[in-house]
Amino acid sequence: MTDTNGVTISLKKEPERIVCLFALCDDILTELGIVPTATNSALLAHPDFLGEEKAKEVDIIPGGFIAPEVEAILSHKPDLVIGLGDTHGKLAPALKGATTFWAMQPETWQDSVGYLRDTAALTGRTAQGEKAERTFRTKLAAAEKTPSDKTALIIYGSDENFGVATPEGDVAASLFPKIGNYPWKSRGVEGSYSLEEILAKDVDVLFVETLSFGDAEGELSEKLAGNPLWSKIPAVENGDVHEVNSEVWAKGRGTRSLGIVLDEATAALR
Repeated sequence: MTDTNGVTISLKKEPERIVCLFALCDDILTELGIVPTATNSALLAHPDFLGEEKAKEVDIIPGGFIAPEVEAILSHKPDLVIGLGDTHGKLAPALKGATTFWAMQPETWQDSVGYLRDTAALTGRTAQGEKAERTFRTKLAAAEKTPSDKTALIIYGSDENFGVATPEGDVAASLFPKIGNYPWKSRGVEGSYSLEEILAKDVDVLFVETLSFGDAEGELSEKLAGNPLWSKIPAVENGDVHEVNSEVWAKGRGTRSLGIVLDEATAALR
């Protein structure tokens, strides 16, 4: 099979034991009614996925998102390992010969839908995939039919050095231009937006993805509260700052996660 990004996958049979190295894989498998053999994402614990108790039954691959342990992956005897291309592509040589590695690289919601279709075809679950896609597209069409005139912004990070999620490279943000006013464009690897620039855009509704690394604690919005410019943003003045679940908003990327994003975003933008 050649996937939505032009990558060719070759398997002798439909995969049954699948290891997920990033959350889009968990999202897609959940939509198809498949539980991954192992994962390194916390997405499955969300109540709209497996929930905390059932998620505990899925083994966690040690080593974290950036450097999952190859030996641990192979100990599960996977038929298929799905990872994020620019992060896990370097694992491919170590997995070669023992399993099949599939590198996905989603940047927009259309990419995520494409990967859902590909995985459904690969696992013999086309009907489940079509149902999940239809549910998502219906929700998206409803949101696009009644767009908000409010200006929205999604920021992410763990400290004052936050980033702005832009539609060109962030799957959740790629939904926003048609459901609200979202005047943020990618500035490439180098650039982001300053609080001064954000203040000038009169942001009405602010969504905050706190990404925790190591011992970092506390919400990003709390850490930014010390900056005098932060308190002048209309969304902050009006109490319209929403700390969202970063597993769903920043990492999920699939149709189930994006459905949750749409529900939460449209409610906040009304």
